[in-house]
Amino acid sequence: MPHLFEPLPLRALTLANRILVSPMCQYSSVDGFSNDWHFVHLGTRAVGGAALVFTEASAVTADGRISPQDLGIYQDGHVDGLAQIVRFIHAQGTLAGMQLAHAGRKGSTARPWEGGRAVPQSNGGWEPVGPTNEAFASGYPTPRALTTEGIAEIVDSFRRAARRALAAGFDVVEVHGAHGYLIHGFLSPLVNTRTDQYGGSYDNRVRLCLDIAQAVRDVWPDRLPVFVRLSSTDWKDGGWDIDQCVELARRLRTLGVDLIDCSSGGAVPDAIIPMAPGYQVAFAERIRREAGIATGAVGLVTESGQADAIIREERADCVLLARELLRDPYWPLRAARELGRPVPWPAQYLRASPRDTPAR
Repeated sequence: MPHLFEPLPLRALTLANRILVSPMCQYSSVDGFSNDWHFVHLGTRAVGGAALVFTEASAVTADGRISPQDLGIYQDGHVDGLAQIVRFIHAQGTLAGMQLAHAGRKGSTARPWEGGRAVPQSNGGWEPVGPTNEAFASGYPTPRALTTEGIAEIVDSFRRAARRALAAGFDVVEVHGAHGYLIHGFLSPLVNTRTDQYGGSYDNRVRLCLDIAQAVRDVWPDRLPVFVRLSSTDWKDGGWDIDQCVELARRLRTLGVDLIDCSSGGAVPDAIIPMAPGYQVAFAERIRREAGIATGAVGLVTESGQADAIIREERADCVLLARELLRDPYWPLRAARELGRPVPWPAQYLRASPRDTPAR
């Protein structure tokens, strides 16, 4: 049976283990540029032993940012700073991933610790875009409904962003189709009330997601994987659900997507989410089984035994950790010790490692 520290092959890559650093927004950028904070944050998780480190959601357009402080990949000038981070990650024997994102109607909002509501244009905000002109919630900006021409421009922005990610040296790109951001907004019938070719029927609502996945796959090398993060359910009747998600995963697989990162929620503010340890694992298990595609489990995965069981029971092919890796950047090294798995430690840290552990 596979286990948490068994390598995971994906196309021409081999992940050293099944532990991935989930994209986590840092809200610390200026004009989309990476800086010392991103270098230390992402580099520390690579030193900590994860197999693949993802950037935060990186906006493919300036108005696709969640906040004015979001990381971006919407101009060529962003590449050099990101490339420096990627080189350090690679030097630790770790792979680097970039999540490509567009915030949709959740854009132009303040950082969480600053209230998370609309940022006025007079203070650096902008008019966000969405499937319709309906705001996410009270206190959020009113979006401008996208035209079909605007949709085509966004698809092309994902294509160009993927090219920049490749130029920066990233090994994996992930399309962010979850959490109520632009792609998920089009998927959810609770949000998407359009009557054109991008709204109404299931085929129309998934069109944008498929168009973007195809655009990214077209420019991303065959030897490198493409992931898609999806919200598996809206947690509300009449919304996007796991049945629809399984079918979308099947279609994404035929386009050359390699793994579905299985999250949930975020489309509407009044959803009731039954959060508990591993509460989204069942989605990863079902998509893996029924869509025939690799999956990642994310959401309140905190203990080494819990993560190992997810892999051993073949409920997912990998686990993505977020908050737990903020608490402990070296969680993978601790998990290996707890599970009795010898793994390489950085030579600089060997004096603190278990005995007889080889250096990287």
